[in-house]
Amino acid sequence: MSHASAHQRTPAPPKDGPRFHYAWLVIAATFLTLLITAGIRSTPGVLIVPLEQEFGWSRATISLSVSVNLLLFGLMGPFAAGFFDRIGIRRTMAIALALLAGGVGATVFMTKPWHMILIWGIVVGCGAGMTAYSLSATVVTRWFARSQGTVMGVLTASSATGQLLFLPILARLAHHHGWRTAAIAIASAAAVILPLVLLVMRDRPGQIGLRPYGADEGETEAAAAPQAKAVNPFTAALDGLKVGLRSVDFWLLAGSFFICGASTNGLIGTHLIPACVDHGIPEVRAAGLLAMMGILDLFGTTFSGWLSDRYNCRYLLFCYYGFRGLSLLWLPHALSGPEWTLSAFAVFYGLDWIATVPPTVKLTAEAFGTKNVGLMFGWIFASHQVGAALAASFAGSVRTWLGDYTVAFILSGAICLLASGLVLKINRRKLEVAIEPA
Repeated sequence: MSHASAHQRTPAPPKDGPRFHYAWLVIAATFLTLLITAGIRSTPGVLIVPLEQEFGWSRATISLSVSVNLLLFGLMGPFAAGFFDRIGIRRTMAIALALLAGGVGATVFMTKPWHMILIWGIVVGCGAGMTAYSLSATVVTRWFARSQGTVMGVLTASSATGQLLFLPILARLAHHHGWRTAAIAIASAAAVILPLVLLVMRDRPGQIGLRPYGADEGETEAAAAPQAKAVNPFTAALDGLKVGLRSVDFWLLAGSFFICGASTNGLIGTHLIPACVDHGIPEVRAAGLLAMMGILDLFGTTFSGWLSDRYNCRYLLFCYYGFRGLSLLWLPHALSGPEWTLSAFAVFYGLDWIATVPPTVKLTAEAFGTKNVGLMFGWIFASHQVGAALAASFAGSVRTWLGDYTVAFILSGAICLLASGLVLKINRRKLEVAIEPA
């Protein structure tokens, strides 16, 4: 066989495509989806006081439905990773947005606590869980061969941006027009973004003849981001959990992320606004504080992604959890002190809010491999949401029994300091093997 004929029979590699890589459109659609989801997930902080006033429900009762929502948001992550392989990212995102739009819209009809548990806790929780951080991890590892930490930081920051955009608006709508108007507004946002996802999203760059962004000239999509076999999502998720339970690194990652969830979504995201109202701070101003924290976290988390591409992620997490613990220990004083003290807390805490995500994703990829990062991080994120659910319920019960949130804030700060020590042990054995002399 001649050299020319052999060359003719060699399959052509995926083309490089236009100068503007389609991966950025995929990231834009993912960012908007996560932004809307974040806006929906931040809504309970605005609704707690109005629901308490209208129906006479206690904060412990309302917090129970929020806990169910947070729990399902996390537990759906590993199964969503299986759905990404089984039916595709595009279809999974579309189903999630449909559940969110329908579920949030249905909350206007609830009149009993179990209605809120069913609608907000189960339906909205499942919809939000299908667009959890496992979505970000999967999209980034499939579409990007380099700068993964930076892009993951941008997608993670969408959570903060969702707060920034929606919280002040929802607080004003709830204050001036009632909480039902706020619910309809955020449900409409989810419905509007659905057609864009169907139009723009693609599951893999190979579908449109491209390599992942930044892939080498001879590198195919399979080499940059290996394609998993389409297996039953539930079987894949459970198999991943079995692998994780046998790994010390998994327990360290899951344990530290459990504390992350308990100190962010479950506590501050759910209860900061009611805590401010308890101290005479108007609800709209309290929502503005959370929005300011969202602005700061947009920068903090994006910068964290950049740092995670360049520095030891264990040391980054040590700093993040340590600073967060100190800020939470300061919070009871900030709520009862001069006005500037609460603003100082918002700045300090806001820069650190979810900066933990990019380095945690990178450590997960190092421990379990890039092709498994979506599934394994899904289970690690599930532990995050278990922590969030327990903290939301616990803080609501503390407020109901003791009359304030001080105990919840101090305990959360203390366990963050514990997490700062745990993260230093992640992947330690791999590091020791790597530096062991021959």
